[in-house]
Amino acid sequence: MERMRSSVSGCHDPAERLRQAWQQVRQARRVVVKIGSNLLTAGGKGLRQEWIAQRATEIVHLLQEGRQVVVVTSGAVAAGAPLLRLKHPPASLREKQAAAAAGQTILMRCYELAFAAHDTAVAQVLITRADVENRRRYLNARDTLWTLTSLGLVPVVNENDTVMVEEIKFGDNDTLSANVADLLGADLLILLSDVAGFFDADPRLNPQARPLPLVEQVTPALEKLAGGAGTTVGRGGMATKLKAAKMAARRGCHTVLTDGFRDNPITEVFKSGPVGTLFLADGTPLSAHKAWIANARLSRGEVLLDAGATRALQAGKSLLAKGVVAVRGRFDRGDAVVCLDPEGCPIAQGSVNYNADELQRIMGQHSTAFEAILGFVGDAEVVHRDNMVLLG
Repeated sequence: MERMRSSVSGCHDPAERLRQAWQQVRQARRVVVKIGSNLLTAGGKGLRQEWIAQRATEIVHLLQEGRQVVVVTSGAVAAGAPLLRLKHPPASLREKQAAAAAGQTILMRCYELAFAAHDTAVAQVLITRADVENRRRYLNARDTLWTLTSLGLVPVVNENDTVMVEEIKFGDNDTLSANVADLLGADLLILLSDVAGFFDADPRLNPQARPLPLVEQVTPALEKLAGGAGTTVGRGGMATKLKAAKMAARRGCHTVLTDGFRDNPITEVFKSGPVGTLFLADGTPLSAHKAWIANARLSRGEVLLDAGATRALQAGKSLLAKGVVAVRGRFDRGDAVVCLDPEGCPIAQGSVNYNADELQRIMGQHSTAFEAILGFVGDAEVVHRDNMVLLG
């Protein structure tokens, strides 16, 4: 599938770079719209049905222009919480799961009615991290989204909070939305939030903070600027939004972070612009398989490398046991592991060919010694370059 590629990095005029980038945004055909909890709920007490109906109207206009749209929604826990009649907001995992179970039907009914007013059908899609980590389930989810959007329906995606446990959940719908953008093969991810964009300082603390209209790359310096969650309703903060933009960029998908409380915030992205902050897609997107390794898989361990192995990985080579100096965590063959440079900084993630115990035994060794050490002939590579993604 041909993906949108950023072609503005060669332009040295900031205003022209911004103009060219927004021209690409308006050409997006496959769009994911993520809607945060604080926009959907009135302080965690029920849903803002009129607001949802207005967003449905905007999305239907996008469909009429020939675009395909998937909605990633929060709000199930907030919608269901009043039904539990607790004296406090749901706090324990069981209470949150119960609230999600009670609220998901309310949430979907609200979306169903909002789109039905425009003779448009919606489809509920509940996704867990296990669904995107497992390659077969990932492909099944991808095929479902492709089929629904090609038939003119609007998939409404949420994390399946009812069955989630802390260890394996996405934890925030910003991350989920980036994974959905990957599944869909989206050109554009729109993060509707209660903030006007990404600022060079926290605007809640610094009145002189300035919004950044264009971010060409999410750098460590920008990540340091990101704070924690800003509301008691939502679970994501600016850090999760930067993470989502970085994930989407790897697959050639632009991201717009904009204020969902504005009038017609979705229409503004396509008709007005620039609005909020635009995060550019990478100029050379990852393949679907490598994006799955980088974005969907949860790391089960870490492998510390020496300087020579670090240089080899950065040059596009596979990881050999000879360059491994330490193994951390418990993982099996085929699990994802993070490769660390000698200073402990993550430089790559990939699918490992040996479990943790086996790798402990062969690290620092040449592949010719593997059979004598392990009792079988294994792969020459600890992580093959085809199953590895550089993170730098």
